[in-house]
Amino acid sequence: MSTMNTVGRPTAPNQVQTKPATLTGGRGLLQNEALIFEGDGWGKTGVDLPEPKTDGSDLGDLIRKDPIGLPGLSEPETMRHYVRLSQKNHAIDLAIYPLGSCTMKHNPRLNEKMARLPGFSDIHPLQPISTVQGALELMDALAHWLKTLTGMPAVALSPKAGAHGELCGLMAIRAAHEASGQHEKRRKVLVPTSAHGTNPATAAFVGYSVVEVAQTEDGRVDVADLASKLGDDVAAIMVTNPNTCGLFERDILEISRLTHEAGAYFYCDGANFNAIVGRVRPGDLGVDAMHINLHKTFSTPHGGGGPGAGPVVLSEALAPFAPAPWVVHDEGGYRLIEREEEEAEQAFGRLCAFQGQMGMYTRALSYMMSHGADGLRQVAEDAVLNANYIKARLGDLMSAAFPDGPCMHEALFDDEWLKGTDITTLDFAKAMIDEGFHPMTMYFPLVVHGAMLIEPTETESKAELDRFIEAMRALATAAKAGDVDRFKGAPFHAPLKRLDETRAARSPVLRWTAPEGSNKAA
Repeated sequence: MSTMNTVGRPTAPNQVQTKPATLTGGRGLLQNEALIFEGDGWGKTGVDLPEPKTDGSDLGDLIRKDPIGLPGLSEPETMRHYVRLSQKNHAIDLAIYPLGSCTMKHNPRLNEKMARLPGFSDIHPLQPISTVQGALELMDALAHWLKTLTGMPAVALSPKAGAHGELCGLMAIRAAHEASGQHEKRRKVLVPTSAHGTNPATAAFVGYSVVEVAQTEDGRVDVADLASKLGDDVAAIMVTNPNTCGLFERDILEISRLTHEAGAYFYCDGANFNAIVGRVRPGDLGVDAMHINLHKTFSTPHGGGGPGAGPVVLSEALAPFAPAPWVVHDEGGYRLIEREEEEAEQAFGRLCAFQGQMGMYTRALSYMMSHGADGLRQVAEDAVLNANYIKARLGDLMSAAFPDGPCMHEALFDDEWLKGTDITTLDFAKAMIDEGFHPMTMYFPLVVHGAMLIEPTETESKAELDRFIEAMRALATAAKAGDVDRFKGAPFHAPLKRLDETRAARSPVLRWTAPEGSNKAA
């Protein structure tokens, strides 16, 4: 029986198909691309600029004495360079992006269109209030729905990301303790072992000492350990719910009760709010402060260094200490409370120069309005369904870290199933690259040995999930069959092969150095 090769011609059953290296370094549509500094653009420019009318003498010692050190490229060269680079990187527009605890999901293009509307994309924070009434109305509407979805009476929109939101929440908690005269006594923050690393880092940054709370065997907060560490020296606890193991904290009401009885505040890390949005209101659970990663729950772009947004919802006890600015609406229209006076007398100050990220607000509100109440509820249901589907389909080949019961928005596996194979979590992840998939989150949370944390999000279809699962099953089968070389040398088909990651992290090369004798003229 013959088979068909890639161009449709029959191949003998045992004929080996060789793949000779290409002569240019390119592979099909994937062009070989050098660094932008390695091109021949040093003696040209893509733009003609008139000679300056002044000599720059008023700049003193700031006048440039050497060439700028950047190559000159035409517009086609520039476009092709960056398009070629983009083809070497994984993207959510290419395939599933299964990073656990990061919610890398599709961003609806409708949101992008709304964010580019005049009046949102082209305004300046120093414009007169009368000229930005629509933008302020949008911020007010976003604040209303964030408060409605969380069951909390106040929200600070200005924090720029999740960790910035944590800072906002803890500063509000600190201000509340200062107002009651207890700040000097309450100097500790309790944080579970499975928390996001930013939680203890933020607490330490604000000036608190961090006390670790143990985890039970089923991956949740050890309530007995928490109770033993609560006292009149504790300012707050920081609990992620659903937690970083992908599990809902079943004892959340008891955790809240114990915390408040001790006179402390309950900070909830809301990074995983997308698993419960529309189904559970954190305010009903006794939460005092919680940041919301708009890029995770409400689909504003994730990664790339920003711009981000991490609004913080606050309980009635902490609302007076919310940072300026915030939007109010009265007979004169919309305006901003920007100083610590009158309504904001107890505000702890400001977190950033202006009002936050307008583009993120527009995208998030567009997402909310296009989904509606039933759609947002379905977001949580589909995120949880997809994660449990992955857990169920892979559970016979890979070992779930917490096999009993369902997970929430992410499925967590350990490396127990790889014992005796000489293959590590890292090896497995590298082999996923060869199959066209971005690896899942590796070795996190730290409480699970060799962790493989997979979050499919709610935006993936069953067909795409099945494609991913079949690749994972094939790799798992190969690993158990002893095909070690496939994993130890991977990735074989990526633009760059496996790096010495320890050396790269400890001795990174961050600057391109011109070869001897190269021409660097502008």
